[in-house]
Amino acid sequence: MEELKVFRDPLYGYVKVSHELIWKLIQTKEFQRLRRIRQLGGVFIVYHTAEHSRFSHSLGVYEVARRIIYEVGDVNKTLTENEKLITLCAALLHDVGHGPYSHTFEMIFDTNHEEWTTRILLDEHSEIHQVLESYESGFSKKVVSIINKECYLENCLGEACHHRIMNAIVSSQLDADRLDYLQRDAYNTGTSYGEIDLDRLIRSFLIVDNKIAFKFTSMHAIESYLLSRYHMYWQVYYHPVAISYELILILLFKRAKVLIESNYQFNSNISLIKKTIKNALMTEDYLSMDEPWMNHLIQNFCQEKDEILADLSTRFVNRHLFKYITCSNQQELDMKYQTLREIFKKYYINPEYYLYRDTISKEAYQYYTDDYLHTDPILLLVKDKLVEIAELSHVVKGIKSVGPKTDYKLYYPLEVLNEFTKEDQEIVLNLLKS
Repeated sequence: MEELKVFRDPLYGYVKVSHELIWKLIQTKEFQRLRRIRQLGGVFIVYHTAEHSRFSHSLGVYEVARRIIYEVGDVNKTLTENEKLITLCAALLHDVGHGPYSHTFEMIFDTNHEEWTTRILLDEHSEIHQVLESYESGFSKKVVSIINKECYLENCLGEACHHRIMNAIVSSQLDADRLDYLQRDAYNTGTSYGEIDLDRLIRSFLIVDNKIAFKFTSMHAIESYLLSRYHMYWQVYYHPVAISYELILILLFKRAKVLIESNYQFNSNISLIKKTIKNALMTEDYLSMDEPWMNHLIQNFCQEKDEILADLSTRFVNRHLFKYITCSNQQELDMKYQTLREIFKKYYINPEYYLYRDTISKEAYQYYTDDYLHTDPILLLVKDKLVEIAELSHVVKGIKSVGPKTDYKLYYPLEVLNEFTKEDQEIVLNLLKS
């Protein structure tokens, strides 16, 4: 473009756009829709400033990828101008397929945002597809290939092909996506867990044997990055109050699905929900589903005659969340769940909607190989030899030796205890305290 376009950004100062194709993609209705989908789903219910969108995150991923491509000498010299543009488009568009409340939406309706991203980019009626194809015939397929960690060439050139480098910039153990969301989520939640040395990490990128690797001297910055990611998961992404909020969303749509199957007559327009359940959504239908749409639907559910649906919807709208207790192991969680389940049924409180056991497990670093999630490990260059970071870092070795942290929680509505006899109240309270 004749004029450099910029977006003010709290992390990078400016997100810079110099290519007309990128500018046109940002203007498409499919990309603008990301303004109406929060990056962190229900986390804003805990961290009230976490209102940032997938639009701002996607711009951030593009900017980090741009810096890696043009500021890292190895990458800049290796990739052709066309390969750079394909990679930048993939970085910008990688999240365009997210639904309202993102990962919770996927759990509810068994959808996959990556599949929807592919579908949107390849749909001839989408503005994104038309913009990509107007640049070069078949360009949308090339961008999709990088998002899906595949080769964009019909006949892969083997060692001479650069798709692994392009893939790694967009999606890997240490990629533009993670480098942006850790910082952006930490900034918007007001936490310090996600602080990383971005400039040092970008400067450490190398290309060795047609793979992305990192300077050995950056090992401590990478260790800090891995620990930041680990802490962000446990302190922000897996915060039990945020999980309680999203759990109610899951349960209310679980109830809606049961009612649909029983031919319940809704007062609300649930045509899109029915299509989603039947896996019959057109791309246009899917793109009309954003968080304002979903919130409006749930507000209408508050007025439904079905008591369970109305109650769960009211809880969601007004932040009347379930309480939780932490158990030490799966056996304890199952025992308490079964005991509470029987007591709930005694008082005609449906445990399918008012009692939930949740188990979460997360590692700070997992050695990934091409046979596992098609993701490369983090490689360090040591005396002309590539070595996986866990073989060199005492921090990563320690993390791996401890193994994953597992959290066991039982969620329930505290106020139902008021409906119990004093004897049953005592049983439940002792169970929840122990």
